[in-house]
Amino acid sequence: MKHKHAGRILGREISQRKALFKTLLGSLVLHERITTTEAKAKEINNFIDRIINKAKAGKMAAPRRVAVIRELRNLLPEVAVKKLFGDFSARFDGRENGYARVVKIGERKSDSAKMAVIEFV
Repeated sequence: MKHKHAGRILGREISQRKALFKTLLGSLVLHERITTTEAKAKEINNFIDRIINKAKAGKMAAPRRVAVIRELRNLLPEVAVKKLFGDFSARFDGRENGYARVVKIGERKSDSAKMAVIEFV
């Protein structure tokens, strides 16, 4: 049984997994749609909700905004953080969660890995 084990390991060590999530999340914010394996898409779907909620909370006061920007720079590339505070804050004002959807698209031909597209709603 897997008690108190959350998230997927994805065959990587912790530092490699953090770097993978940072690039995937940055690509998703910049391109608004990416194709990846189903497990990676499901895993970053949880992270994107938290990131957008933090960005929406950072719109309030200046000290809070600075703290949120510093925190998001650890999770995303700097270009993605700028885009998140620019376009995305107004785009998702009416929503509280469920900002991205995962659509399964079949198997990859080379190794039969289950593939999915993750995109913003």
